Amino acid sequence: MVVLNSILFICFFLLQYSTAVDKITATKFLTDPDTIISSNGAFNLGFFQPPNTTNRYVGIWYSRLHIKNVVWVANRNNPLNDSSGGSIRISEDGNLRILNARNRTLWSSNVSVSHQFYGNSEAQLLDSGNLVLMGPKGMILWQSFKHPTDTALPNMKLTVTRNSDIRMMLQAWNGPSDPSYGKFSVGIDSFAFPQLVIFNGDKPYWRSGPWNGQIFNGIQNNGSDNFNDAGFILENDRQGTISLTYSYANESLLSNYGLSYTGILTQRWWDDSKKEWRVAWKAPNTQCDIYGKCGAFGSCNKLNSPICSCLKGFKPKNKLEWSKGNWRNGCIRKMPLQCNSEGGKEDEFVRLVAIKVPDNADWLIGLDEDECRNQCLRNCTCAAYVFESGAGCMSWNRDLVDTEEMPEGGMDLYIRLAHSELGHDSEKTAVIAATGSIGAATIVTLVFILWRWHALKKQGKKLQYRKPESDIFGVDENHAQLEEVPLFEFKKVVTATNNFQETNKLGQGGFGPVYRGKLEDGQEIAVKRLLRSSGQGDKEFMNEVAVISKLQHRNLVRLLGCSVEGEEKMLIYEYLPNKSLDTLLFDPTKHELLPWVKRYNIIHGISRGLLYLHRDSRLKIIHRDLKASNILLDENLNPKISDFGMARIFGEKQDQDDTRRVVGTYGYMSPEYAMGGRFSEKSDVFSYGVLLLEILSGKRNSLFWYEEKSLSLLGYAYKLWKENNVVSFIDPAIAETCFLGEIQKCVWVGLLCVQEFAEDRPDIAIVISMLHSEIADLPCPKQPGFTHSQKSKDLASSSKQSDQTLSANNVSITVLSAR
Repeated sequence: MVVLNSILFICFFLLQYSTAVDKITATKFLTDPDTIISSNGAFNLGFFQPPNTTNRYVGIWYSRLHIKNVVWVANRNNPLNDSSGGSIRISEDGNLRILNARNRTLWSSNVSVSHQFYGNSEAQLLDSGNLVLMGPKGMILWQSFKHPTDTALPNMKLTVTRNSDIRMMLQAWNGPSDPSYGKFSVGIDSFAFPQLVIFNGDKPYWRSGPWNGQIFNGIQNNGSDNFNDAGFILENDRQGTISLTYSYANESLLSNYGLSYTGILTQRWWDDSKKEWRVAWKAPNTQCDIYGKCGAFGSCNKLNSPICSCLKGFKPKNKLEWSKGNWRNGCIRKMPLQCNSEGGKEDEFVRLVAIKVPDNADWLIGLDEDECRNQCLRNCTCAAYVFESGAGCMSWNRDLVDTEEMPEGGMDLYIRLAHSELGHDSEKTAVIAATGSIGAATIVTLVFILWRWHALKKQGKKLQYRKPESDIFGVDENHAQLEEVPLFEFKKVVTATNNFQETNKLGQGGFGPVYRGKLEDGQEIAVKRLLRSSGQGDKEFMNEVAVISKLQHRNLVRLLGCSVEGEEKMLIYEYLPNKSLDTLLFDPTKHELLPWVKRYNIIHGISRGLLYLHRDSRLKIIHRDLKASNILLDENLNPKISDFGMARIFGEKQDQDDTRRVVGTYGYMSPEYAMGGRFSEKSDVFSYGVLLLEILSGKRNSLFWYEEKSLSLLGYAYKLWKENNVVSFIDPAIAETCFLGEIQKCVWVGLLCVQEFAEDRPDIAIVISMLHSEIADLPCPKQPGFTHSQKSKDLASSSKQSDQTLSANNVSITVLSAR
């Protein structure tokens, strides 16, 4: 019996150890030379000793390689002097610490841990190589990916925050056997055009060139693999935070980016057949990669000899030094610029192709290519400009430094020169261009006449494009092309809805009633019928057809077609059996049909649909009327955004717009839109935040009134969040099924979305990252917009007016006039 008990005890111990082989807990710590291993066996965490030293460090390395390639070091500036007594453990305050034999702390995760996590936190080595410190329910308190050393692993983010000390960078070792901070570092700079920069101390040593929306402008493949196949994703929230992530295309291969102590940034992958690291790309790789190699207004070309030359219109500043190969003094202009001086001819631009553009560009917002050129021409200090569809308008009001001619890729750089530097070529070009323009205009006119004649012949057979007012679309008329959509015969729609029988009526919106119907082939449809008394008309009808016909996403309602006959205008949509979100969410007899798991799915589905509208579709759409009644639910309660009658199409580089015609719904409109008519992605994000808080609380914002301080739903949520009492905010119907960590995260994100000022709100891509816990450290939300309830103010003035306010809160506003 004793033997049997001993065997059972040993088996139990081994089982416990095997299930926690990748973790350090309050009761299971790590001593030198023991290690833990990630669950997939890819990474080890433990003590190691670099060559030619007796110092010992705690680090992470690849476990399957015959060489110990360390990718992260904890105590890099404070090593253990020998191998006796070192340990890694969870301290009493919940932090992860490295202790020496005398129990002196050499390193700590050093995070402020809530008292409720004392003794409840644990550290885990993930399969990605990320060491995370977690509280209850998996809440991440700290992670090594947020504190990199000299190596970036796949899916690690390098982040920089403007106007703060927060800058995630790779910091090279000080030497081959010394992991302490070296002089070289690499990260993203905080200029308007993000780029990777290697710094030697505080001076640039190499830079990638700006991000053009897909790749870094100045990077070329110089190894066995293509650098850009590494799958870079750059996120810029336009509020001062920029992050860069890469994921290697072949996930089965080990790969990373490392910065050596000599300042070389290398992308490499492990060749298992040869048992060695292979270099896919590195920088700097040539003399032209060294920052400012040819000085101001100089250009470097690695294929030339010598590699440096002056840009067109410039000459060496010091001819003697230049002839000796010392190019640091750079170049100066041959002829001064005229800058619109009287009697002189206007300056011109010369185009240089395939250029790694100079450093220190200024960003000019919202300009097209012609405006970009003219803006530079009007500014006497502007020396050059670039216009790239993915990057926008860049200009340089200072010396052009670190310019390189590239064999391929790059951007077109337009250098400003005096008119005399270009001879008469520009005048000849102008004559040719004018002649070509006249011919082109004639052809366009003829094509338009033929098109219009053909359209008139087909009138009545198809719904044709009719030139919309610019107020509908928010873009140039020439870009607003309405595609043809399937046209349903009016009599078939009448038959499908049983002559719009009242029993088939699904609901009523600002557009008009919506009816359920069934076509001859058995397909169920939802028919949205425009009422002439609705306050909405041809504009909204044409706008919705124009917008929704171009969109296709699983979280957007699908338009099947439309019907136009006389004064009748109808939109035919797919039928969704669970109607709109508000019919379940705000009904005390039905809200239990939405348990937490369903609400959580609805939250994510709405965010994905909004991301598609703002970023991923062919058009950039601002919805302007996002609310619970415009979220439809299919048979599985999956959400679909509907009602695009108020939507606006933005230009590719457009960030915001103004309107005198404010549309939307009380309780969902952002402050800047409701009060000033300014709308953007961030006004949709505000509506999304209101909707998120409504889903969590089960309460309608427009009807909510917290009597203690006349708070709106937003103000009430903010009050409870500051009191660390979000549990009191959630709908009792989901109290038993929800996960507190997810609820807290959603309330937090919702409050960030409804902050009063648009620039404080995250964009929807950042919101999704927050909800997925890809961003662990969320900023503290500021004061929400519309903190106090409009209802309470109306009640204070008159009960009769209150009734009017309550009814108005459920309908769309078509016009707001200031008084």
